[in-house]
Amino acid sequence: MEKIAFLGLGHMGEPMARQLLPAEAALTVWNRTPAKAEALAAEGATVATDPADAVREADVVITMLAGPDAVREIADAILPALRPGTYWVEMSTVGPDTVKELAGRVPDGVTLVDAPVMGSTDKAAAGRLGILAGGDAAGVEHVLARFGPVTRTGPLGSGAALKLVVNTAVIGGVALVAEAMKLADALGLDEATARDALAAGPLSGAVARAFATDVHFGSDLAVKDVSLATRTTELPAMEAVLRHFQAAAADPDVVHEDVSRAVTHIRRDS
Repeated sequence: MEKIAFLGLGHMGEPMARQLLPAEAALTVWNRTPAKAEALAAEGATVATDPADAVREADVVITMLAGPDAVREIADAILPALRPGTYWVEMSTVGPDTVKELAGRVPDGVTLVDAPVMGSTDKAAAGRLGILAGGDAAGVEHVLARFGPVTRTGPLGSGAALKLVVNTAVIGGVALVAEAMKLADALGLDEATARDALAAGPLSGAVARAFATDVHFGSDLAVKDVSLATRTTELPAMEAVLRHFQAAAADPDVVHEDVSRAVTHIRRDS
């Protein structure tokens, strides 16, 4: 029986890990806050006491963490425990530079795959995420397919690179919708009328995301992703978007809430 370790049971990780429970595999999970693993344990997962314990016997290790610093910290813990033949699938949004850094650290015989996801918590729960898999993913594609359709993006790091492009466009679109609604507010337009008009135009997808409910992508994560993008190349429009989300993330009532809350913040305060 294949053994899978899943590390990181946050808003995305917990519903993703649950997709592996019906599989013909033994699932071990770990999370910094152990209470978040209780529901999965009740459904048959084994809960590890620490990251190294989680991966020691694993054939496939999956990490879904908040960002580069969290991934580096976990790497320090798990790299000495990974066995030759293990696949490490890094699914966090960390950018290609971090993936290349990790590739230089993995032990001989361990295969690193970068496979970030497209979609939010609703698609994670339904097993309908889009998986952007970079590197030698053939040996784990059957596992990744449990989360949703898999797109092979090219060499190692290309999945992380494409995810950065996708998230930059989505976050920028949400900020643009927020500013358009701020203009509608200033012009005294009815909110529903303005929103419906935008939703009928080319920004329809961004409008849907800007006003989404029952999904989660925190403003702090938007700041992290746009920061990764603007450090890569000159992006003047996204630098303005970054300032919007930095201001929203400075509000303790908004920082960890979905980016739809930042839309209200941008309309009101920016």
